[in-house]
Amino acid sequence: MPRLMLTDDSWKLLSRIMYLTGRIYNKPEHRMTLEGILYRMRTGIPWRDLPSEFGGWSAVFRRFNLWSKKGVITEIFQFLSQENDAQWLFLDGSIVKAHQDCTNIGSQAEQAIGKSRGGKSTKIHLAVDSCGLPVHFELSGGQVHDVCYGKSLVVSSPDAEVVVADKDYDSQSLRELIKSRNAKHVIPRKGNSKQGNDDIDWSMYRYRHLVENAFLKIKKHRAVATRYDKLARNYMSVVALAFSLMWLPMWVD
Repeated sequence: MPRLMLTDDSWKLLSRIMYLTGRIYNKPEHRMTLEGILYRMRTGIPWRDLPSEFGGWSAVFRRFNLWSKKGVITEIFQFLSQENDAQWLFLDGSIVKAHQDCTNIGSQAEQAIGKSRGGKSTKIHLAVDSCGLPVHFELSGGQVHDVCYGKSLVVSSPDAEVVVADKDYDSQSLRELIKSRNAKHVIPRKGNSKQGNDDIDWSMYRYRHLVENAFLKIKKHRAVATRYDKLARNYMSVVALAFSLMWLPMWVD
């Protein structure tokens, strides 16, 4: 039997959230389906190689694709992340290599795949709370600069007292947005700035590793560290599921 990831308490919580969406029937085989999705996320194997203990691979994939299309998996993440502590908000982006098998689609621009120095890739733009737990994320092509999603991350995340990011988010308009939300910004300026960084709270900036730790945790899953999914919504569901696993210990004893 392949190694499973869900305890009885974890499944009880996740199944309740899934059924609350109103788009899933209460079926007993859903637990093994979700275990199969988690197994594929952890190992990165092709769907066709999924062990038979989880059911037929095509049935598991079709259900995953359907849940992704309906937004069920992202709603799990949104439900779990509502218990956040957003006194501090940390922003960052991380590039994920896109496997060659996921790039042979007609409309790549619409699937969050772009060309960067390392080849075709996807970038995850992430905001985490004071505890380093994810509260909001978005996808883009790997060539997109972090600052392009700075405003979107701030606006879509819970209100915070302090927003911390690295110098890739050096933007006066972003700082003004943060101020307009009655928050303090801790964003270093680039080396060519005439104003300098004398006003930066470096003690707070030290905690920026929390968002980097979040990327470290989800990238231990092979299907997150390398993108195998052709559709952006399917890869977003995989990332949302990985982030949901980070939240589970906060809900289940």
